[in-house]
Amino acid sequence: MFQGPSSLNLDAKGRLSVPTRHRDALGTALTITKHPHGCLMVFPRPAWEEFRGRIASLPMGAQWWKRIFLGNAMDVDVDATGRVLIAPELRDAVGISKDVLLLGMGAYLELWDAPTYAAQEAEEKKAEMPDVFKDFSF
Repeated sequence: MFQGPSSLNLDAKGRLSVPTRHRDALGTALTITKHPHGCLMVFPRPAWEEFRGRIASLPMGAQWWKRIFLGNAMDVDVDATGRVLIAPELRDAVGISKDVLLLGMGAYLELWDAPTYAAQEAEEKKAEMPDVFKDFSF
């Protein structure tokens, strides 16, 4: 399970140094794809294969969502120094440049442009909590 934030920087070639605390759980074979909220999803390959199966089995009415998730997925390998190249197409699609935030989301990680995440989180905090949290005990 992945949890917690990591503030990181992409290098000039668009490579991300995977935090040491995530390396063992991630392994060396990853899949990265778009998330409709404007970030990237980073999966260890086994978790990706499970997610991919669930998405692929959706009906034709979800074809565009299948394109977003499956059509943009890229398999990548973590190099010997713990870095992974984030493809320019994916970086450009979600506006990632240098300062990024890697968030643990359970079975996968989200990779955000740090200023974009901060702005979206601030906006979300202004809104009312979703109904699902109204009876949730903290």
